[in-house]
Amino acid sequence: MFLTLYRISRCVNIKNTSPSSLKSHKHNFFTNSNHTFQQKVNNASDTRKKNIKSTLYYVMAAGVVTAGMSYAAVPLYRMFCQAYSYGGTTAQGHDASKVEHMSAVRNKPIKIKFNADTAASMRWNFKPQQTEITVVPGETALAFYTAKNPTDSPVIGISTYNVVPFEAGQYFNKIQCFCFEEQQLNPHEQVDMPVFFYIDPEIMDDPYMEYVNEITLSYTFFEAKDGLKLPIPSYVK
Repeated sequence: MFLTLYRISRCVNIKNTSPSSLKSHKHNFFTNSNHTFQQKVNNASDTRKKNIKSTLYYVMAAGVVTAGMSYAAVPLYRMFCQAYSYGGTTAQGHDASKVEHMSAVRNKPIKIKFNADTAASMRWNFKPQQTEITVVPGETALAFYTAKNPTDSPVIGISTYNVVPFEAGQYFNKIQCFCFEEQQLNPHEQVDMPVFFYIDPEIMDDPYMEYVNEITLSYTFFEAKDGLKLPIPSYVK
């Protein structure tokens, strides 16, 4: 009953309302709605601008930090490699007497494969002179790589290396190699680069190396430029 009276009252009020009043109410309704919508749009736009500005600040800060680290990477990386025998550099304080007195383990021949790569921007030709050799732990071996500059201008290169499987890296000892030293090749110059190395006989005491019969030595040459960041090998000696 109350609902019926309410509906009748609403109908009477609408009938008694003049057309101009209805038009005025309609105009106010849409005006208020548009104002509310516009305010929400403006608020969303302000929030988006703040987010973009914050993101831009973060990107700029990250860029500055990355640039600084890149310029410091080469000397710091070389110091780190010399201290821990990363990447092919002979550790400072290398035990030469161990090389003189170690005994070869003839019952465990290991095949050493050689690989050569160049960075995308490097203009040298670089390859190993031998694809593989067989050595035994405790015996020194000598291998060679060849690098050539086929361009008409001098190019300075610098190399890093890696050993696979990674666990074998700690037993792969280089007495002499060409890592981490800048080398310039004049136009069309070609050079042979020696790697003098041995497999530490202690590999025989490592149970994880029991079934390792093949090791790959891989070198990568980069063109030496300011800010060059060399990749860090994945194993530690």
